[in-house]
Amino acid sequence: MKVMVVGKGAREHALAWKISQSPMVKKVFAFPGNAGISEVATIPVIEDDSVEALSNFALNEKIDLTVVGPEDYLANGISDVFESKGLKIFGVNKAAATLESSKAFAKEVMESAGIPTAFFSTVTDIKSGDDILKSSTYPIVLKADGLAAGKGVIICNDYKTAKRELSEMLAGKFKDAGTKVVIEQFLKGEELSLLLFTDGTHTKRLLFSQDHKALLEEDKGPNTGGMGAYTPVSFADDNLYEKVDSLVTEPLLAELKKRGIDYRGVLYIGLMIVDGLPYVLEYNVRFGDPETEPLMFMLESDIIPYFLGCIEKTLNKLPEMKWKNGYGATVVMASEGYPGSYSKGFQIDGLDSIEKGCSVFHAGTCLDHNGRIVTDGGRVLMVTGSGSTIKEALEKTYKSVRNISFKGACFRSDIGYRELKREEK
Repeated sequence: MKVMVVGKGAREHALAWKISQSPMVKKVFAFPGNAGISEVATIPVIEDDSVEALSNFALNEKIDLTVVGPEDYLANGISDVFESKGLKIFGVNKAAATLESSKAFAKEVMESAGIPTAFFSTVTDIKSGDDILKSSTYPIVLKADGLAAGKGVIICNDYKTAKRELSEMLAGKFKDAGTKVVIEQFLKGEELSLLLFTDGTHTKRLLFSQDHKALLEEDKGPNTGGMGAYTPVSFADDNLYEKVDSLVTEPLLAELKKRGIDYRGVLYIGLMIVDGLPYVLEYNVRFGDPETEPLMFMLESDIIPYFLGCIEKTLNKLPEMKWKNGYGATVVMASEGYPGSYSKGFQIDGLDSIEKGCSVFHAGTCLDHNGRIVTDGGRVLMVTGSGSTIKEALEKTYKSVRNISFKGACFRSDIGYRELKREEK
């Protein structure tokens, strides 16, 4: 098979890395790619990054399967276009992508399906929003309705902060993504991520994982696209999965079918576990980032049959996925200033000095005119390692992180801290 991966981040690097290991795959393309992805896939020359240009390339090159990483391509209907041309593509259609591209729609679907989630209101103007803020119990959560690259969620501890943030969101802080804002009850518990493959009826689950969204240690500072993740999570057992299946996944798929939405692809469920019960924080319609990196690192099964099972609605014929023993962990190395403004173009050193049992997935890198790998984004590298315990996985990963350097490199030093505490007990 010839496979093309669409995207340019560490998620796509991890997917291309995993896909390249499949005995079913002869050649991997990736577009637009990055410096790291070019080591496991061919970066083709395509006239532009439009859906039309990508589909024409897939037709001309006789690509057997395309795998989509970024949510914006899905929201723009890339799967609909590819399928209309007879091309196989792993990624939900435009209608299904609304589950992520509109948080208000997702909350309305959850409410209709009786899925446990936080109380919420949706506003489009400051006056109605202010009335809600005045009568709210704090902290509360503000969510930009549209796609905001993982940065559109703000936790506010008091009325004054909430009013300022709401005003900024409605005034264009997140551009069109914030013209509508969901005001949501703050849930206190432990946050988890669960990714599932689904053909619209059947599912195959990946391991539970835990993301670290805040920029700074102890989950302080602004929300980012994610500063690290690990998998599995010791308290997230089969019993919890069965609760998620019966309370969240089955009602969601039934509700989407009722609405005539054909959901085939990966489903990311952001969960808050409150007193043992799963509440949905958000749905994403694509692989989470940085959860994908440790998940791909720990997955033993060939991933290609699961992509095809979703597309062809034959997922129930496949066995459950197999996983390595132990833990996988990812630590993000970011540019100084992220998630705000940052500089690019700094040389990255030490990429060949990582520990055995580790890999570096490139998020924001490129080659400069001298052929050197340099920084080219807010999140630059996702250093990933594994071990028989979470402690061993993190020690290896952090040792690799400290062997890599670039000007202004930042990272959290406490990824996996909750799991470490559980392991110590």
